[in-house]
Amino acid sequence: MPGPLTINNLDEATANWIEKEAERCGTNRETVALHLIQKGIERESEECSFRPYEDLDSLAGTWTEEQANEFMNAISYLDQVDEKLWQ
Repeated sequence: MPGPLTINNLDEATANWIEKEAERCGTNRETVALHLIQKGIERESEECSFRPYEDLDSLAGTWTEEQANEFMNAISYLDQVDEKLWQ
């Protein structure tokens, strides 16, 4: 198991919150800090798994109005309902 971890330059608001949370939970600051780190890692891991298409972000919002209209016209037939399918 790795050795102890020291966190330097923790801002006062965070340190106070950890202290109050430890008191509220009846535990110590180290347990609260460890829990926060573990939850943060868990959340980051989950968020990373939901970003498979980040490489397309640079394309979003790059169409001109003319290009957007051309695209909408090209797919307009998809808005038509085939009445035979709904009987």
